[in-house]
Amino acid sequence: MAYQQTIFDLSGRSAVITGGSRGIGKAIATGFAQAGADLFLCSRKEDEIRTAAEEIHNQTGVRVEYTAADMAKRDDVRRLADLAIQRLGKVDILVNNAGWNIPQPIDAIRDEDWDYLLELNLTSCMALTRAVVPGMKERRWGRVIHISSIMGLASTPQRNAYSATKSALIGMAKASALDLGPFGITVNCIAPGPIATEMPMSILSKPQQDALAARTAMNRWARPEELIGAALLLASEAGSYITGTVIVVDGGALARIF
Repeated sequence: MAYQQTIFDLSGRSAVITGGSRGIGKAIATGFAQAGADLFLCSRKEDEIRTAAEEIHNQTGVRVEYTAADMAKRDDVRRLADLAIQRLGKVDILVNNAGWNIPQPIDAIRDEDWDYLLELNLTSCMALTRAVVPGMKERRWGRVIHISSIMGLASTPQRNAYSATKSALIGMAKASALDLGPFGITVNCIAPGPIATEMPMSILSKPQQDALAARTAMNRWARPEELIGAALLLASEAGSYITGTVIVVDGGALARIF
């Protein structure tokens, strides 16, 4: 019984979450804090990440460190990794959540937009994982979670760059899981469906939002907090034998053919 009560406990663990000032990142950070983990959060805007960190600390009492960092800049990724290790002492859990979408049809993709999305959505995840994994290997315990998307498993028009990067995260997670499994480290992806965050709400029209909701079995968009359960499963002892895979949290959207 005691094992069942503590299997999702993150007390004594330290977690880095990118894009942690709002939406999915903030929701996962809050869930991890409620489970007892110390946190290191980042986002591009100093005021937003400071506010989020203070809010989570005040709600849960756990240690919450933060810094402003642009994950599309390789130097910022290196600095983030160094700061997280320095301030927390170790990184047990990494959630690569920061990302964005610039919808463009295949024959209208601008090189600068493609390069930006590739750097932010994919390369930063590789670079940050590469930076924190050595410590995990030494301790023979670690969790890496990439926030992919159902757009990495299916797609819609004009999502060429976004779908490419989210599919690539899944492939990278499978390879990394094989690299790191012998060291007690798991690597997985979460593929959210329609989640009511700033990115889709700012890109999609109201008819498009309604159409996506209608594709789900639940007939609605999810709240960011509804991803906490999947993230906590993969970050804790509860997910100790889950690696190299994708957990889809889409309200049944991919179950529908027509």
